[in-house]
Amino acid sequence: MSTNSDLVSAVDDLMESPGGQLLKRLRDLLRLKLKSLGFVFILGIIVGFPMTRELISWLIEPSKLPDGVEIIVISPVEFIMLQLRIAMSIGAFFVMATLIYFGIIEGLKSPELKQKLIEINTTIPKPAPTFFITTIAILSLSISGLLYSWNWLTPMLLDYLTNDAHSAGLSTEWRLSGYVGFITNLAIASIIGFQAPVATLLVLRFGVVDRNQIKQYRRQIWFASFIMGALFSPPDPLSLFLVAVPIILLFEIALIIDTITRKQ
Repeated sequence: MSTNSDLVSAVDDLMESPGGQLLKRLRDLLRLKLKSLGFVFILGIIVGFPMTRELISWLIEPSKLPDGVEIIVISPVEFIMLQLRIAMSIGAFFVMATLIYFGIIEGLKSPELKQKLIEINTTIPKPAPTFFITTIAILSLSISGLLYSWNWLTPMLLDYLTNDAHSAGLSTEWRLSGYVGFITNLAIASIIGFQAPVATLLVLRFGVVDRNQIKQYRRQIWFASFIMGALFSPPDPLSLFLVAVPIILLFEIALIIDTITRKQ
């Protein structure tokens, strides 16, 4: 009971802090921008859908499959539904990018943030450079996560799962949607997980939480990383650690970067 009351108290303190007020402003902004976000989502689907056929064809090339694996389609609409799923993921990515832009612009205009920066004698960053630097960081980390997933994580797990089935005397025929979904889930998990430094630095610099609060809930953040690994990876300890550990390391690196840059 004490732990629950402490958590409720921490949440209340957060919502009353300058960071909490900023979150409320962003929530209100989100409600106003729902139509715009819906348009961005549909635009992402329209842009992404024509590319999904080539992407799926590239993923199922024999050279990219483990030895002895065949890809099968067991439903007439499976292929087109898979295309739609991938296109919707692209639309969701467009929405996330738009939300980041709105969040940065709204955050830098927030009077709570301005007052907080004045109190600690720090100049208010300009929106355009801040958005540009954040965008470059997000794109760089997304590419890094994608390369980590494609070149190391996915091949190792596919070989592991294939050899495990072969050792049991089973033939391996993978459903198209399951195979492509497995690869895309690992890629999405890696891309999102590799954003840990950007997310950590933004919430610290915008005053959503302070360093002491993050350190206080470090264990919970680590646990959430393992939950994310469990959701996006096969149910075995190796996959869980391969997805979760990079997120934790990047989160800790972000805290180190924040410490160094604040001292400067």
